[in-house]
Amino acid sequence: MSQWERLQELEFAYLQQVDELYSGNRLPMEVRHYLAHWIEAQDWDQAVNKVSLATILFQNLLENLDIQYSRFSQEPNKFVLQHNFRLFKHNIQADFQEKPMELAWIMSNSLKEEKKILTMGLAQGQQGNLEQAPQSQKTERQKDIEQKLNELKNAVQIMEQEVRFLEEEQDDFDFRLKNHSYQANCNPSDPALKTEQQNLQVMLNNLDKNRKGVLSATKSIVQKAEALLEILVNEELVEWKRRQQTACIGAPEDTSLDNLENCHYSCITGRAVEPVCITGRMVEPVCAVTWERGGGGGTDSLQLWGNSVLNGKKKRAFVVESQPISVMSKRPLVLKTSTQFSVRARLLVKLPDSSHRMNVTASIGRPVLPTIPGKRKTYLSSAFVSACTHAHTHTHTCIPELCGLTLKEQKAGVSGKGYNDGSLSVTEELHLLWFETDFEYQGWLVKLETSSLPVVIISNVSQHSSGWASILWYNTVCTDGLNLLLFNNSPVANWPQLSEMLSWQFLSTSQRGLNPDQLAMLAEKLFGIQVNYSECCISWSRFSKENLPNMQFSFWTWIDGILVLIKNHLEEIWKDGLIMGFVNKEKEKALLKPMETGTFLLRFSESSREGAITFSWVEQQANGRNRIRSVQPYTKLDLSSLPLGEIIRNYQLLAEENVPENPLKFLYPNIPKDDVFGKHYLQKDKAGSESNCKKYLKTKLIMVSERHLDEPHPPELMDVQDDHFLMIDPMNSINVLDFGLEFQNQLLLHEDQDPLMPVSELLLQ
Repeated sequence: MSQWERLQELEFAYLQQVDELYSGNRLPMEVRHYLAHWIEAQDWDQAVNKVSLATILFQNLLENLDIQYSRFSQEPNKFVLQHNFRLFKHNIQADFQEKPMELAWIMSNSLKEEKKILTMGLAQGQQGNLEQAPQSQKTERQKDIEQKLNELKNAVQIMEQEVRFLEEEQDDFDFRLKNHSYQANCNPSDPALKTEQQNLQVMLNNLDKNRKGVLSATKSIVQKAEALLEILVNEELVEWKRRQQTACIGAPEDTSLDNLENCHYSCITGRAVEPVCITGRMVEPVCAVTWERGGGGGTDSLQLWGNSVLNGKKKRAFVVESQPISVMSKRPLVLKTSTQFSVRARLLVKLPDSSHRMNVTASIGRPVLPTIPGKRKTYLSSAFVSACTHAHTHTHTCIPELCGLTLKEQKAGVSGKGYNDGSLSVTEELHLLWFETDFEYQGWLVKLETSSLPVVIISNVSQHSSGWASILWYNTVCTDGLNLLLFNNSPVANWPQLSEMLSWQFLSTSQRGLNPDQLAMLAEKLFGIQVNYSECCISWSRFSKENLPNMQFSFWTWIDGILVLIKNHLEEIWKDGLIMGFVNKEKEKALLKPMETGTFLLRFSESSREGAITFSWVEQQANGRNRIRSVQPYTKLDLSSLPLGEIIRNYQLLAEENVPENPLKFLYPNIPKDDVFGKHYLQKDKAGSESNCKKYLKTKLIMVSERHLDEPHPPELMDVQDDHFLMIDPMNSINVLDFGLEFQNQLLLHEDQDPLMPVSELLLQ
């Protein structure tokens, strides 16, 4: 069974999708139906990229059209199909004779779209006759857009049919006019000539009348398209730009433009421009007759309507699809001088053909700011022009991608370096990248321009964290893409805004955001204990510039250090939700004190600028009371030597008489340690050869803390500040001394040895 036959067995909703596919397709449904088996048997995908094969398939298609046309001529009541096949053959010869690969792309794309519909229809059939969830969730605006879009499609279909009839009338008139002229030259005294001339006058008047009707219909279509474009530009596109802003700072937003382009702009502008092009060719016929006829004007005003569509709304449909991002960073909008970055623009239009030209130039500047003497300035290191990428040629989509751009700092003053007058820090200066193009299509020339979101330009990697803080703050509190003076007098951010932005940072770093408890802990750290944090606000300075109480770093510096630690060393453990994270000592004590001995939790250090993590556990004292012990926080240096999973697995606390024990039994509140951390333990080393096993002792790295016998036991919370030791191979004893560790405190674990055997005895063996 062919794909076309299987499509016809789908439910009505999917048949409507097929109808919509071919209502705007240059391949008529009748041709697809009668040549189904032949069309599906051809390799259209290969023909898209191979002109010789495309040419052969084009000629074979013409032959198959002739064969089917002959069949229709032998059957009664197939006059309309005869006409449609003849018209399709005429059209494709005119449009694709010189570019058969475009016809191959139309065939290939149609088959692929059919396959998508078929796949969805079959999957839906297996699940039962259930309504599609997205349809039930459509907003009123989306429903209104779809209704207007359907009205536009219907109007275009009617107009296209009228154009076909008008072309046939024109052909008939031209034929009779030539015949009349021939008869007049051969037999000028023939009395029938006058009657024929009167008939031709009637035909010409009808042609003028019908032509005016087509022009009027085209005007109505363009006006409908303009009204719908107004909704899309002022509402849908504005919402997309806001989604892109938040996506740049980690929000899980859908920023794809395909739906907006395919379902909206393409259908509107494509269906509006194509009728303009068709009717633009239908100027008043040049006739060798001098009798009076009706005016067939209207093409001048039609040209104005077409210009309105192209020059008006399309200017706002030129957008930056992918914001500037450095090749050295995954954080967009923070650009380092002398480091390459890329950016991609897009014109939200799919035109009926590829006869368009689009070159884009990029520049950087701050045109809305006054010129300030001594202000730091940057420029693109070279003039850069990008043509539309060839990868999108067959989709007729305008997506110029600019890669390898580099920024340079403009030298100023006698020192030869650029400098800043001090009113703003380097990472608070905002810049815009501008993109300009002269878009040319079928005689229309449109000047388009757009800009990126504000970018921060740094000259040293040490400024990257502060630069990213500026980008986070801007895109959290500001929706105006051109407010480059925001940090001169920055608005405050309320806690709902800030908490959402902070959660996005953890989500984008390790696929897990902050839960309500973690956010509440951070809110308490910033604002103290409050009943309702939703009304609390924080200033830009307090977020990024002012130091935390009793610390030498800001709130953002602390958070960013933790993010880097998670990304490099704790990503999987954080993603699994095993790190409680933000717990102060008082809260930690309240959580752990009632728990069973050996219950522990993981939290981030509050005193580490670079990010560090510690664990605290419950320990029962001799008097039966519980106390809380905490290990000295592990930094990125520690975790580079030994993963946190292995630290927790093999952590040893030396009790009285140096008896080692692992005090970590249950992850808070009562989950056995191995049940949740087992997947994060390193795999056991594969057994080596027999000779190697006899020659060497197996070793592994562990962390060890020591409990002193004379250590006081106050009831208050205490932190263990003992050094944690790295257990390494005794053969590397020099390295041990380099680490500043005491060799006599090391433990060497071996499957055949007493774990309490002194190291000195092991070395003597």
